[in-house]
Amino acid sequence: MSEINNFYQCIDDLKSKIGVYQLSEVNGRMNWPTRGVYFFFDDYEASNSLRVTRVGTHALKENSKSTLWKRLSQHKGVVSTGGGNHRGSIFRLLVGDAICKQQGLDFPKWSIGSSSTKEIRDSEIELERQVTSYIGKIPFTFLPVNDEASPNSFRNYVEKNSIALLSGSSTDGFYGASKKWLGLYSSRPKVIQSGLWNQVHVDKQPESNFVDILENYIKKVDKGRIR
Repeated sequence: MSEINNFYQCIDDLKSKIGVYQLSEVNGRMNWPTRGVYFFFDDYEASNSLRVTRVGTHALKENSKSTLWKRLSQHKGVVSTGGGNHRGSIFRLLVGDAICKQQGLDFPKWSIGSSSTKEIRDSEIELERQVTSYIGKIPFTFLPVNDEASPNSFRNYVEKNSIALLSGSSTDGFYGASKKWLGLYSSRPKVIQSGLWNQVHVDKQPESNFVDILENYIKKVDKGRIR
């Protein structure tokens, strides 16, 4: 079997242990691990298996207090309004950009700056709501990795190698993006070329023994869905 086949077998094993969720149906009161790596899939794809379309982690800087749920909640958006803050989530930014191109919408301030005025945020609320709806529906799972906040963390290793491997399979007839994938409307060439809602690590090569290391780690993960 190829490395990409082995990788997806690892992900299937992880899903059987951890479960599969949707952001629209989870909240911070559930029993989340402190840290981890998340994998979003796209159930709008036409393939026989859910394709990974986003890999991410958090707390890659020393002394960071970021948690897995805090990062996921930034992608999830705001429950009370249905909106969100794409300036705090590159995932939301990329999805919103593709929606704009797909629907011919004009949001000239989208993705500009790390912060914005209330007037600008209010003008973007409808697009933020569309992003929340899209991301809230696509399934995800996660790999619990409660290591230290560091760029040398195992979480960083899993994230960058997963992205590199998946990006390298983007032209594969089975594992590549279908013509229905929203990301093909992106203005970001790396999103289109990689078939992922990622831009960092997409032009790298995975380490040769990555999938074996991932497989061995997942074997040690305890079964148990969050509640």
